[in-house]
Amino acid sequence: MYAISMAMLLLLLRFLEYKFLILQNEFGLYIGIIALFFTFLGIWASNKLTSPKVKTIVIEKEIVVEKRLDFVVNEEELNNRKISKRELEVLELMAQGLSNQEIASRLFVSLNTIKTHSSNLFQKLEVKRRTQAIETAKKIGIIE
Repeated sequence: MYAISMAMLLLLLRFLEYKFLILQNEFGLYIGIIALFFTFLGIWASNKLTSPKVKTIVIEKEIVVEKRLDFVVNEEELNNRKISKRELEVLELMAQGLSNQEIASRLFVSLNTIKTHSSNLFQKLEVKRRTQAIETAKKIGIIE
């Protein structure tokens, strides 16, 4: 389509050149007109080709999470993995979405202590990330 329109425009300009326009104006003016036309045509084509085909719709929905009153920590799993009470506290605060700094402030310990507890938890739960640690802990029943 692009090539066809360019050929048609060139034919039109050739026709006009022989008729009357070339006698009154300079050839550079026609080159400029062609350049502007194809610049705008290229911008239009690139916008059509690169525009996203899928529109993203954000749906906000309130989710209510109820705390189970009958939840019991799996003590056997805690003992098997040798997770201390303090590490369990850190894991529970991680599950609440707190950062390391916020956990350190809440437990009145240093940031390095929380990082140490976190790395110990990752080793004991055999994971590499906080999200994996939380998911694994919920699966084995040590946090809610």
